[in-house]
Amino acid sequence: MDDLLLTFVKAANQHDFSLDITLNINGALISGTTISAQRYLESLSNVFEEGNEVSQAIGEKLSASSQSAKENGEDTAAFIHLKNAQVYNGDSQPTPSDSEFHWRGKIEEVDGFFLGKISVDDK
Repeated sequence: MDDLLLTFVKAANQHDFSLDITLNINGALISGTTISAQRYLESLSNVFEEGNEVSQAIGEKLSASSQSAKENGEDTAAFIHLKNAQVYNGDSQPTPSDSEFHWRGKIEEVDGFFLGKISVDDK
């Protein structure tokens, strides 16, 4: 596991630090901005808020997990969370193109990274 990447993730989880980053995972590039586990779980819980009974129960569970992540500070981070993420695989257009996409991945699966986000011009 890359200690530098782990430092960035812990800073996001403990101090709400954000950083534009692009990850290389099994040949795919995932580009986005780091967010804390708490913010990631909050965003997920919002998705389930207005649904049926089961959906609301999932939202409540995610909200509780979000509070737990905040209280624990995620001192031992196993996952990296990105907002405004895009996945590039080969020379096709990024997936998804929606800028609100949140992504979660195992830190141990990251093969490499660089600071900054990929920007593709539609020319």
